[in-house]
Amino acid sequence: MSNRIVVAGVALAALTFLPLSHAQIGAPPPTSPGIDGWGRTITPPAKDQKPAPAPVHDISGIWDPPNGVGNQVLGAYSMPEDGKPEHQLPYTKEGLEALKETKPTNGVRSVLPAETNDPVIPCDPQGFPRSDLHELRTTQILQTPQKVVILYQFNKIWRVIWTDGRELPKDPEPRWFGYSVGKWADDYTFVVETIGMDERTWVDRAGRPHSDQLRVEERFHRVDLNHLELTVTINDPKMYTRPWNAMENFRMNLLQPAFDVHEFVCSPSEFTEYNKLLGNSISERGNK
Repeated sequence: MSNRIVVAGVALAALTFLPLSHAQIGAPPPTSPGIDGWGRTITPPAKDQKPAPAPVHDISGIWDPPNGVGNQVLGAYSMPEDGKPEHQLPYTKEGLEALKETKPTNGVRSVLPAETNDPVIPCDPQGFPRSDLHELRTTQILQTPQKVVILYQFNKIWRVIWTDGRELPKDPEPRWFGYSVGKWADDYTFVVETIGMDERTWVDRAGRPHSDQLRVEERFHRVDLNHLELTVTINDPKMYTRPWNAMENFRMNLLQPAFDVHEFVCSPSEFTEYNKLLGNSISERGNK
């Protein structure tokens, strides 16, 4: 088993640094240091400047997590699958059986690249809540009187959170990103409830399962003008005996309004080329 984990780790490193595969794992490189895709200079944020107060009922802006923290390759930020007892989730019997069916390429249950059944590898949508719990990179949030729209850099997808007073549907048809409604708990905390997620998706990169009873709560707390904290709570009574925090007070920094967010798209043709050059050969060596 140790050899398999080492080989899988080599594969992850290759995915991170191989140019052909940056749409899958590694961040897309800037055009050149300090220059965005339009050829304009990227102005670094001011240092040692006291943040201004947060605006009321406003989480809009371009938000960026600390370098690399949003990757969450071992699973949810606050509960990674790293073998530590404190990160063992409260699975039901059905949840443990469902967990055995997933084959992630990271964490203590990792398999070789050719053996994984991670739905994201062949470029299926991540779905929700995995869009928060894997590759959470530069994120743009837009607000209108009727909705909040979240634009994710990874795979260039979006979510709509309705704020017009509608209720969640009683018997929703499954969607990759579910159905979301939100409201303000106070002047600086926006709370979102999401249901109706497609069961083909995983909760996170570690292959944590979910059922049709999954309900996710997000709390976006605007700490001050320049900082936003995200907390994500998973509640699925079929899979887990109690709700658990997948991400707690995950802090993101406000970028300038003119910041140019690079494309970061899963490309099936590039991933096929990666497997020809490296991925399949690593798996073949690991099986010998």
